[in-house]
Amino acid sequence: MTGTALVLGGGGYTGIGWEIGMLAGFAAAGVDLATADAVIGTSAGSIVGAQLTSGRLAPDEFFTRQLAPVTGETAARMGARELARFAYLALRSRDAVDFGARMGRLALGSRAAAGPSRRDAVARRLVSHDWPARRLMITAVDATTGQRTAFDDTSGADLVDAVSASCAVPGVWPPVRIGETWWIDGGVHSSANADLAAGYGRVVVLAPVAAGGGPIATAQSQGAALARRGARVCVLVPDRAARAAFGRNVLDPSKRAAAAHAGRRQAAAHLKEVMSVWGE
Repeated sequence: MTGTALVLGGGGYTGIGWEIGMLAGFAAAGVDLATADAVIGTSAGSIVGAQLTSGRLAPDEFFTRQLAPVTGETAARMGARELARFAYLALRSRDAVDFGARMGRLALGSRAAAGPSRRDAVARRLVSHDWPARRLMITAVDATTGQRTAFDDTSGADLVDAVSASCAVPGVWPPVRIGETWWIDGGVHSSANADLAAGYGRVVVLAPVAAGGGPIATAQSQGAALARRGARVCVLVPDRAARAAFGRNVLDPSKRAAAAHAGRRQAAAHLKEVMSVWGE
């Protein structure tokens, strides 16, 4: 196995802030994860990955953007009723693909606001709308079949559309049409999709959502599977302070600055662990 892979999991606006804070903290200490041979982004991680691989932002600039006042984005929410419904569908599903199809039906039949506004918000957040030279994979789930895909520069999908699809939380934001297919959030299949890093020798996983359940594999279990195949793997999840900074609604953009600060502070505690994986 050769090469390095950085896996950036889903986790809402607070997940974006935390991942960027972690990346900035590691970079400040001399470990630049942006040098990864491959970056795999899911949902929130797709936004971070697209910006990280653009080459247009230094780590400190990347971090500073998270501290600016939030404009053009409003908080969304997954309430107890929605979360209970997701859990019910997960328990009834045979596997992640079956769960994806069930969630796809929910998304296609929901009253989530349609129109260009969500795509426009994603487009404003990204510093580049072009696929980068560095390998970037963006995960999404076919709303009809439940199958996961990983968009890249060879897939024919527009980068903004791919990221929008990866972030299309069922029941919160509408599915995204790419070609003849409707797509939903890549986190429906897995919160991190770290299994896509198979074949890389050194893998760091930043997973804002540590939990799994039912057919959904955790980032830790996927990381352990990679390690059994011979990779050096480090899976990092938010600590107690970071979870407190997130609050109860990960889809509240006003929390992203606190999440970014928490991530940057947490990075110091994991520096040796990351260096042991990322170093030659």
